[in-house]
Amino acid sequence: MKRLRFNLLLLFCLLPAFAVAQVREMNSPAGAGGGQPNLTVSRDGRVYLSWIERLGEGKFSLRFAVKEDNGWSAPRVIAEGANWFVNWADFPSMAVLPDGSLAAHWLVKSGSGTYAYDVTISRSFDGGKTWSKPFVPHRDGTQSEHGFVSLFAAKDGQLAAVWLDGREMKTHGNDHGGDHGNMTLRYVKIKRDGTLADEAKLDTRVCECCQTSAAATDEGAVVVYRDRSDDEMRDISIVRLKNGRWTEPRPVHNDGWKLNGCPVNGPSVAAAGKQIAVAWFTAANDKPQVNLAFSSDSGESFGKPIKIDEGNPVGRVETLLLPDGSALVCWLEKAAASGSVRVRRIYPDGRMDASIAVAANGTARSNGFPQMALSGKTLVFTWTASRVMTATMLLP
Repeated sequence: MKRLRFNLLLLFCLLPAFAVAQVREMNSPAGAGGGQPNLTVSRDGRVYLSWIERLGEGKFSLRFAVKEDNGWSAPRVIAEGANWFVNWADFPSMAVLPDGSLAAHWLVKSGSGTYAYDVTISRSFDGGKTWSKPFVPHRDGTQSEHGFVSLFAAKDGQLAAVWLDGREMKTHGNDHGGDHGNMTLRYVKIKRDGTLADEAKLDTRVCECCQTSAAATDEGAVVVYRDRSDDEMRDISIVRLKNGRWTEPRPVHNDGWKLNGCPVNGPSVAAAGKQIAVAWFTAANDKPQVNLAFSSDSGESFGKPIKIDEGNPVGRVETLLLPDGSALVCWLEKAAASGSVRVRRIYPDGRMDASIAVAANGTARSNGFPQMALSGKTLVFTWTASRVMTATMLLP
């Protein structure tokens, strides 16, 4: 009996610590029918959850709550409106800047066309009690698609934004573009007084409806996104702000995924110092998989991609970097009955802990994109089932 106990104890000790971590569901602050959740973390570790609440009669409310010891704070309203563009994949976000100020974005219709909408941003300098008059960070004035935004802090602490910009696409009615011009990737820095600065076109032809992702390295900001070549390769590219200038786009890896349409499945980047981790979905050669690649030189080069899924992924990835240089990746995986939100820890040398299921969940568009954030040693997750769901897990 003692030997059996010893063997069981030894087996437990040899298991990857991440595999035996426990997920604890939290009561969500979102009401029934809420969706499009997003997470962000301040420098002091406060986790912010934002989401859209449907008010009826075509009206919407963008709200947020802050994680407390045993739950979430009471929801606060950022903005409300009746002419918003609300979409399962192109969802609002928040950012917390180094000075503690907050920024939030959402999408507002600019014309009658299905994909005629603008990025709209509001700022708060009192912890979210009040919000500034909304403004649009692009000045082209076209009734075209502007979305898939990433908000982040520039190197000087000012607010920065990147987005997909359809001003060069000649759309017709409800057409999503395709052969009528190019979707571009744009950048702007937004000063505290609302002044727009350093506007730039980062890529002249990108995939039309995949999420962007941005992070800050010691050398400057990096942005990853799904590119689009003239022969319809839809692989992941990176641009970097180096010595005050944006680099030319370069592939994170040449997957060779040729696709005559957008997969609506963007990448995710995390950075610390000169270390970068990029996660993405590809289905090159009709083989769906979720990959992760590390860089130790601020994105100048990347190691060989590491396949991290369980064999049947949907994608919709989120990634974080941990202090030891490992990365966490969260994604959606198909299962026999439905699917699951899964998370796995990966090390730069290619080792991986066993993945764990955060939650059973569907993989339809209505299930959206799972999100993940880290505060201290606590992981926070959010995803969409019939409503916005949240959970925590202690990081071993």
